[in-house]
Amino acid sequence: MADRHVPTIVPPRHLYKVEEAAQLLSISRSATYELIRAGELNTVTIGRSRRVPATAISDYIGRLLSGAEVRYDQAS
Repeated sequence: MADRHVPTIVPPRHLYKVEEAAQLLSISRSATYELIRAGELNTVTIGRSRRVPATAISDYIGRLLSGAEVRYDQAS
């Protein structure tokens, strides 16, 4: 089966504060930091500030969507 790419729309900014990324993902700030610690959500550091690239948010959502696909040819 061909891999389907589902486009994810993120508002047109390149970098977000962790709190803003949490709002975009509809999760708590602490849950966002857990994703960062686990390597699930990439960040960059500018000086002493941590920022989440828009592409990292889109990539994370894409991985969630691809992992959530239901396949009817496999037992659950």
